[in-house]
Amino acid sequence: MGVKERREREKSETRDKILDAARELFVTEGFEGVSMRKVAEKIEYSPTAIYVHFADKQELFRELCHQDYARLAEVFQSSVMSTDPMERLKQIGAIYIDFGTRYPNHYKFMFMTPHPPHEPDEVDREMMGNPEMDAYAFLKWAVQQGIEAGCFREELTDSDLISQTVWAAVHGVISLQIAKGCDPWVDWRPLRDRAEMMLDLTLRGLGRPARGEGK
Repeated sequence: MGVKERREREKSETRDKILDAARELFVTEGFEGVSMRKVAEKIEYSPTAIYVHFADKQELFRELCHQDYARLAEVFQSSVMSTDPMERLKQIGAIYIDFGTRYPNHYKFMFMTPHPPHEPDEVDREMMGNPEMDAYAFLKWAVQQGIEAGCFREELTDSDLISQTVWAAVHGVISLQIAKGCDPWVDWRPLRDRAEMMLDLTLRGLGRPARGEGK
């Protein structure tokens, strides 16, 4: 490895170290409670070294958002999905739960930490609404496929409403696992069993009744 390549690798490793430290701090301290100095102290760097990579904490926060949301979208895109709309939604829910429990700090930062208001930048505009880059857009696309295939109850035609209901149900499983999954006061059943039951009941409740049901 040449000098230039080694320097680029070291720069990338330092940048990742800064991002990991910042993510943890944003989760525990909130956006207002984090400063560039605190990030530097956490990894035992000088504040000047942090500013070499990021102009301010707003830029640092946005970069974390771009990376973490892109990572989730990439997980969906790399997965082999069923052609059956409802089975595909079950897969999406299971993948989402696996991501959240595998990367709890990422999940807490993305979905359990208040984000400060900001104007969408160029990367945001590229991602928003693109199912290949935006996990919510991918979920909404999958729900719309189910609506068009007649999988949902006749009165359920709002793809955003269905998507957000499914998302809320899945989020409940992940957030409970992250917050209380090791609580010895509860005789916890396996996460997979809880997730499968939640997805099955939620989608059956939203789904079109089989002939003869619901009368």
